[in-house]
Amino acid sequence: MPQPNEHATVPADSHSPPGKNPGKGTAKPSFLSNLGADLPASLVVFLVALPLSLGIAAASGAPVMAGLIAAAVGGIVAGSLGGSPLQVSGPAAGLTVVVAGLVDEFGWAVTCAITVGAGVVQLLMGVSRIGRAALAVSPVVVKAMLAGIGITIILQQLHVLLGGQAAGSAVENLTALPAAITNVELHSALLGLAVVAILMAWKFLPASVRKIPGPLAAVVAVTALSVAVAPGVERISFSGSIFDAVALPSLPDGTWRAASMAVITVALIASIESLLSAVAVDKMHGGSRTNLNRELVGQGSANVVSGMLGGLPVTGVIVRSATNVEAGAKSRTSAILHGVWVLVFSALFAGLIQLIPLSVLAGLLLVIGAKLIKVADIRTSLRTGELLVYSVTLVCVVVLNLLEGVIIGLALAALCVLWRVLRAQINAHAPAGAALPWRVVIAGSCSFFALPRLNRVLHSVPEGQDAVVELNADYLDHAFREALVAWQKQHRSTGASVILEEHGTTAFTDAEDNTPQRQDPREFPLPPRTSWLPPGDGPTADDDGGQPPLRSILLGIDKYHRRHADKVRPLVQDLTESQNPDTLFVACVDSRVNPNLITSSGPGDLLTLRNIGNVVCSDGRDASIDSTLSFAVKALSVDSIVICGHSNCGAMKAVIADAEGSAPALGTGFDTWLEHARPSYSALLAGHPVARAAEAEGYSRLDQLSMVNIAVQLRKLEDHPVTGPALASGSVQATGLFYDICTARVVLVTPEGIEQLDPGMAVRS
Repeated sequence: MPQPNEHATVPADSHSPPGKNPGKGTAKPSFLSNLGADLPASLVVFLVALPLSLGIAAASGAPVMAGLIAAAVGGIVAGSLGGSPLQVSGPAAGLTVVVAGLVDEFGWAVTCAITVGAGVVQLLMGVSRIGRAALAVSPVVVKAMLAGIGITIILQQLHVLLGGQAAGSAVENLTALPAAITNVELHSALLGLAVVAILMAWKFLPASVRKIPGPLAAVVAVTALSVAVAPGVERISFSGSIFDAVALPSLPDGTWRAASMAVITVALIASIESLLSAVAVDKMHGGSRTNLNRELVGQGSANVVSGMLGGLPVTGVIVRSATNVEAGAKSRTSAILHGVWVLVFSALFAGLIQLIPLSVLAGLLLVIGAKLIKVADIRTSLRTGELLVYSVTLVCVVVLNLLEGVIIGLALAALCVLWRVLRAQINAHAPAGAALPWRVVIAGSCSFFALPRLNRVLHSVPEGQDAVVELNADYLDHAFREALVAWQKQHRSTGASVILEEHGTTAFTDAEDNTPQRQDPREFPLPPRTSWLPPGDGPTADDDGGQPPLRSILLGIDKYHRRHADKVRPLVQDLTESQNPDTLFVACVDSRVNPNLITSSGPGDLLTLRNIGNVVCSDGRDASIDSTLSFAVKALSVDSIVICGHSNCGAMKAVIADAEGSAPALGTGFDTWLEHARPSYSALLAGHPVARAAEAEGYSRLDQLSMVNIAVQLRKLEDHPVTGPALASGSVQATGLFYDICTARVVLVTPEGIEQLDPGMAVRS
């Protein structure tokens, strides 16, 4: 069984849409079909809820029967009208501190009126459909709030356990604790500690014993013991049954402002706890999800009824709800029946309740309070950098009050988020060598908030020293760009070069005259060096014969080491000893064609063969091509071979020029190599089907030849003694691709024609 813990501490994460009926034509389960599971589950939940409701009422300074009224109303009203199918509602420990303060300030009758008002506010929130907005609370604030409540309950109930009276605030209870220990009432203390011991040891008992709820077993056993050994200990006292405890609320007398604030406080805390509990319960079962707006309506209705009858405020309670799920409940009938059992017991067996010593309930509440303080939450806040928010919220809840503590915590959490979002990381790094430039690294949201730090870091770069600015921004406004450009001009005036490298999701130029906005992260290949290395901006040798100038390729390697090597390393660690590519990619040597880019491939995916015109040949005519084909098919067992040509191909231009008698003078080796591509020109003249398809799509004659050349090379693979048998057996497949440079799109080339792989590409005109 779950340990006594009256609250959910789950993060307020995204939630499914409001619960809907099953799909059309699907019949809802009937009441009777679920009764076999809901009836026993309701009895288990009733046994858990009974002692907890009594303890919470005692801790709140309210009439004991007010806890049972709230339990009955929470089960029946919230269970009937709420939007969560398996959540169980009732009085919760999270509001004990608030209710105790209200009783002390306003009296019990006005506190009931405040409960009614809070219920009306919840009804309005639900009708206004802002239930999901109530989840927009930092989880660390909720966790700290619950921990603060736990500490407050512990400090309060320690006095009751020791046989004394609790003070009005946690600070007063803490300062009065030494005197309470000195004047301890031994019987009360021993009874309360016995309850604590039983609850702590309960999880270690056999499963057959643990079928009985731990809180119920502890309260019954120690109460029976107290009747025998400590008959004079102080016990719960009231007169009449639950119906005699019904009390109408009364309006405040001249304290409307304070009462209004109390209404808002109770409504917000009860709503947040209920919705967080509903989210947690949804994660425990596979049934329909909670309609959060309807749940607020159900909770609001329950609080209106509970307040009108003289009951405590009602919220969704995670321990009862979790017990309900684990007991096998199937529908809201279980929660409703649990409320009925509370009502029946309170009406018929109220006298038994008066046998329970106050210290027994204090021991139960001590365990509940301790369960609200989770070491895991503290560790999480430490790991996530939210320990300050957690600590401040907890201290303020304990020292001040619940509402002020939560407001301060939320404000601090918002400030922390603002600081993290708006704070840009700007650092300058001195060069490791005399010939290397300074590096200025800028990352994050680059707004006018960061201008003081930006100017300080930029002006730390010595005059006349070359610099590389790495901009990795997810947000960039005009003021930040303006300041960076101004420094760039000023620094260049000292004779230094300034290279701007962009790695973020926003474009530097967009901030010049456009409204700044945060861009979505996008996966994008490395840009060519010409885009980030302006001509003439590289470092040059000094007049005294110093270090040689850095070549662009070395600058590119330097950038790779700085930006990408650490990210690539995990991808290639498994490739250290061997490779296992699935494709042999035959491409032209043209610098504009990047096989890994157009196939979204990484290290180890492609075995690449590049030559002029992306050609293959008959066996024995070129050792380089033959050896590559043999290595790919026989040694690496590739699954496919790709022939990839491209638009505006220089090799195809040379083939056309050669046929027209105007071939370029590139030497006999180049002329001999063109023999591999000349059959493609003959096929073009013969009206190859690929040429006709390309012409119909509007491609130029040069690009038609490139596509025909791909089809011809595919045919050569079928005739090759290495690849031919593999293709015939189906162990290897051959594919033709054409990369259209001007559109950056890839076209599929087949023996019969071409096919646009991007459905968004229209036919050329």
